[in-house]
Amino acid sequence: MGNPEGAPAPEEQRLGPVVRRREQVQPGTTDQRLLDTPEEGSADWVHTDPWRVMRIQSEFVEGFGTLAELPSAISVFGSARTKAGSPEYEAGVRIGRALVDAGFAVITGGGPGAMEAANKGAREGNGISVGLGIELPFEQGLNPHVDIGVNFRYFFVRKTMFVKYAQGFVVLPGGLGTLDELFEALTLVQTRKVTKFPIVLFGTEYWGGLVDWLRGTVVAQGKASEWDLLLFHVTDDVEEAVALVTKETGL
Repeated sequence: MGNPEGAPAPEEQRLGPVVRRREQVQPGTTDQRLLDTPEEGSADWVHTDPWRVMRIQSEFVEGFGTLAELPSAISVFGSARTKAGSPEYEAGVRIGRALVDAGFAVITGGGPGAMEAANKGAREGNGISVGLGIELPFEQGLNPHVDIGVNFRYFFVRKTMFVKYAQGFVVLPGGLGTLDELFEALTLVQTRKVTKFPIVLFGTEYWGGLVDWLRGTVVAQGKASEWDLLLFHVTDDVEEAVALVTKETGL
């Protein structure tokens, strides 16, 4: 998700179903306009927010309509900055293909890096490769290995689709966006908003520090329970990762 500060404006901008290019690229995003605090004394939001509800509703309808007929699927997350050809990228390709071989469709954020790797593996395995993109100030677009793509304006709509249409998560090394999705899923399982939802962290070296912090600080100080550490699995083995999601989903 990251973008270097001072990077030039994108040549292409996707605003939901709308594409703007060159001089027609607009500053900011729909999410930004929704969440930014209006100027003091301004009451414009009274007139505009009800219309935003209609746009939000349309995004849910579009997502539900596109994804409702997917077979059992696993969402794969990871850094957009993962370099093609790196060990992490190749692991993503193998995971995508192995999930397809196990009977799953593969859902990613549709971007480059680890997401592209999982989509590539799914496509090479002749499976269903899904990308759920998001409107960002630094446009990335859907990677070429996505066969079914939906672009969203709002993060919270997109996040709903990741959980609703997946039976579990495989989480490759990633940054803040990956952590956001990971902890959202952990919270939903912890509070029993979703059940039978396996979460597999791939890469023991990368995730080891986080797991140690959860155990040594969060659990040790009583902010979470030992049971919460059982909400996820950590592995370096592709076959084990797929076996874990398959076992818990009952596929």
